[in-house]
Amino acid sequence: MRKLVRLRITGRVQGVGYRAFVEAQAERLKLEGWVRNRRDGTVEAVVFGSSESVETLFRACREGPSASRVTAIDATGASEAELSQKPSHEKFAVLPTV
Repeated sequence: MRKLVRLRITGRVQGVGYRAFVEAQAERLKLEGWVRNRRDGTVEAVVFGSSESVETLFRACREGPSASRVTAIDATGASEAELSQKPSHEKFAVLPTV
C-alpha cells in the first residue's frame, strides 16, 4: 500500500540542516516528494511511497538532525497537485521557502 502525506514540522527546524536531513532520509527510503521552509518557521514536506517507508520517515522526522528540536508534526493527506510542485525530473526536491 502506498501513502501520500503532507507533514508540517514545528520547533527549532530552520537553520539546523533539517531540510537536508529530510531529503537524505527520503532518498534513502526511495520516497518521492519535496521539502521546504515556511516563513512562519516551520518545515513542510510532501512525501509519497510505501506506507512503511512513509512511517519510517515520520519517525526520523521526530528526531531530526542533532541541532534540531522538533516540538510537533502535523500529518495530513496530500494531493497529487501538491506532490507535483517538485520539478518533474527530480524524485525528491528541496523547494524554495514560501
